[in-house]
Amino acid sequence: MAETVTTFCRICEALCGLKVTVDGGKIQQIDPDPEHVATDGFACVKGLKQHRLYDSPDRVRFPMKRVGTEWQRVSWEQALGEIGAKLRTLLGSRGADAIAMYVGTAAGFSILHPIFAQGFMTGMGARGMYSSATQDCSSKFAVARHVYGFPFTQPFPDVDRTQCLIIVGANPVISKWSFLQVSNPAQRLKAIEKRGGSVFVVDPRRTETAKVAGEHVFIRPGTDVFFYLAFLHELIATGGVDRARVDEFMTGFDDVAAIAAPWSPDRTAAVTGIPAATLRRMVAAYRAADGAALYSSTGVNMGGRGVLAFWLQEVINAVSGNLDRAGGTLVGRGVIDFPRFGKKSGTLLRTDRSRVGDFPSVNDAFPGGVLADEILTPGARQVRALFVTGGNPLITMPNSARLRDAFRDLELLVVLDIFRNETASLAHYILPCTSPFERADLPFIFPLMLGLQSRPYLQATKRVVPADGEQRDEATIYLDLCRAAGVNLFGSAIAQRMLETATRLQGLRAANGEQRTVPQELLLSLLLRATRQGSFKGLLRQPHGQLRPEHRADDFLRERVVTDDGRVHLAPPALLEAAAGLERELAREHALTGRLRLITKRAIHTHNSWTHNDEEFVGQGRDTNYLYLHPSDAARSGLADGDLADVTSETATVRVPIRLLDDLMPGTVALPHGWGHQHATGLTVASRVGGVNVNLLAADGPTKLDPLSGMAYLTGIPVEVRPAAGPLAPDSWSGIA
Repeated sequence: MAETVTTFCRICEALCGLKVTVDGGKIQQIDPDPEHVATDGFACVKGLKQHRLYDSPDRVRFPMKRVGTEWQRVSWEQALGEIGAKLRTLLGSRGADAIAMYVGTAAGFSILHPIFAQGFMTGMGARGMYSSATQDCSSKFAVARHVYGFPFTQPFPDVDRTQCLIIVGANPVISKWSFLQVSNPAQRLKAIEKRGGSVFVVDPRRTETAKVAGEHVFIRPGTDVFFYLAFLHELIATGGVDRARVDEFMTGFDDVAAIAAPWSPDRTAAVTGIPAATLRRMVAAYRAADGAALYSSTGVNMGGRGVLAFWLQEVINAVSGNLDRAGGTLVGRGVIDFPRFGKKSGTLLRTDRSRVGDFPSVNDAFPGGVLADEILTPGARQVRALFVTGGNPLITMPNSARLRDAFRDLELLVVLDIFRNETASLAHYILPCTSPFERADLPFIFPLMLGLQSRPYLQATKRVVPADGEQRDEATIYLDLCRAAGVNLFGSAIAQRMLETATRLQGLRAANGEQRTVPQELLLSLLLRATRQGSFKGLLRQPHGQLRPEHRADDFLRERVVTDDGRVHLAPPALLEAAAGLERELAREHALTGRLRLITKRAIHTHNSWTHNDEEFVGQGRDTNYLYLHPSDAARSGLADGDLADVTSETATVRVPIRLLDDLMPGTVALPHGWGHQHATGLTVASRVGGVNVNLLAADGPTKLDPLSGMAYLTGIPVEVRPAAGPLAPDSWSGIA
């Protein structure tokens, strides 16, 4: 008999409330929850169809071991035993630094998964954490640590009260609102204009967001830092600095003002493509608003000089008086003061550096862009074993053809996933994981611990459906791996024994056929009680969520900045040093005049690299990605709509069909990411569709990454586009036939 279960989505920050129809242990339909306290009946097409992916016959339902080119089903006992034995050997012969972990985005949309993954690595004494954040957002974390004292201090626009919002390199209508939870972004943006406010969208493409609300302003890819420099210059020149607020709560204003002084809107217009008059009009609107905010996302983060651009954005919001102001930018409160806890405990504040490239750790992780070098470069601390959890680095990381060769060189590659994707196809073992609907949960760490929600609330969800095989949740798997390797979770024998005992008792209480699992609801309830948020069962009695206190303005600067002196540091030495090279960067941009610059592009029906294995997502003419060109650029390249083109960067050439798009700024081409699944031996739908992996065109290695954040440059890449020299390629690793 069918029943309807209330839960929430966990595929992105939006966390949309859902009503799920279940019959016979299977999800039949997913609908938005119209009564949800924060998401108000909104959900995207990906969230409403995600169960089709989880029910795929390709789903990994049992532990698998690769023997040569063949895959064999094995028991959990065998898989864990063999993995544990190899780990013990490596720990004894090479040390803990020989063992590394790559943590993907999906790991972040759960509470227990990242905690137990870190506990496993800590238990072994291994520091080699590599994160997908160095593909899309580590620039923000690196800057926040220098400016605010903690990487997760991330101010966000007060969306529902702002009178002027300037969005740079972000497309929230399609991609939602990293890191902030904002449901129905189109409606929220329209509301700004309805109340008399203004919206500007600064982007090389007239995005879906730009078509919904506000004024679109073209900017040349890779030049964001010069836009921010000119904006700060104009703000200072027109008296837009709140000196009293700066003097009371901040340090370093004179230093950062000196950096902005040479960069007038007239000087930067030639490189950004933004007319000086347009920029001055934006600054005037920002200054005149009773609460204004600059906001950026991956288009800025992933471009050249993303660290400097984001730093200047934060400086502008702060010195204008809009930081910690209603309608400006706010800093949320989680269920605990996580930045203060992190500052006191050292959590996410490691000071060690990578073996290759000498990069600082950001959020206690090293750059993914040097992972291939860490594997292939002999010597002490060489990575010989890798665990991949919640990600698919062979699609998402730069220069993935080289990374594939590195993965083949590993002595042990273990992938925790729900599919045998590109990365898992090279693994020695695949450990099958539960889907989001097969585990109990709370909203992930950003909203729970940091309050990164436009409307703060809490919600709990029970498991919606049981696993249909031997899948285990990641927390259980990492606890089991600790036992198999002879180490203790977080290095604590007490924690290891208590959790193992609780897991055994949970198994005795489980119904027939249910898989072994840590007591998820108990652990989540302990977390809630420890933070004085009630209990898990209590939250379940609020099926549409439970509102928390609204965000306050004017308390962050006075009470919650965790730098050593309690003030916002506008001019940290590391950022001042990086800014010393701006004239050289301007000369580089002028030298690239006339070159095409590659950006990425998202679509409403796909989600990163993992929604291509269902015909509803990739059918009806959506069976490949396209290179999008402005008609004028296509004509100069001798190309017409539907032709094949070869796209060449410094690292590779890919062959892809083209589409003409008037919405692009001339000189800009766009190629959506997440495609190129021809080598995924376990994705029967995705491996048959077309498409190429755009990240083949991005460079990796120690000389190709941002030195402060370890970010790879995945947008604004200079490319050449020519008519294809042959047919479509069958090989997404080489990119061409």
